[in-house]
Amino acid sequence: GGSHFFPPVSEPLVREECGSCHLAFAPSMLPAASWRKMMGELDRHFGEDATVDPEIARKITAWLVANAGDSGGSRYGAKLLRGVDAGAAPQRITGLPKWVREHREVPDWEWRHKEVRSKANCVACHADAERGYYED
Repeated sequence: GGSHFFPPVSEPLVREECGSCHLAFAPSMLPAASWRKMMGELDRHFGEDATVDPEIARKITAWLVANAGDSGGSRYGAKLLRGVDAGAAPQRITGLPKWVREHREVPDWEWRHKEVRSKANCVACHADAERGYYED
């Protein structure tokens, strides 16, 4: 997989629910505390109401936490989570120290480009992001 590989979401329920609005991000990209917090605040998910049925939310949370970067996905997540305090619950992958370092040379205007629009739109620059590959 290389240093820029994060196993893509393999759980159909997560792909369906999360992927209906944005790239279903690899759970190994964030620690378990982040996924717990995010799933507990779906009514205000980055300015949107992403509320789902409580049983669906429970199943998604369990899968994300089990595969988080500091649990089941630690083989892959450790590289992205370097510099994140233990117990921290960052909500944005784009705010992680390693992510910031990796993208420091991307000019501000590029983030505002009509085909990008957001730092969270990984597939705009990483064509194979949905398959887990984030090489340029």
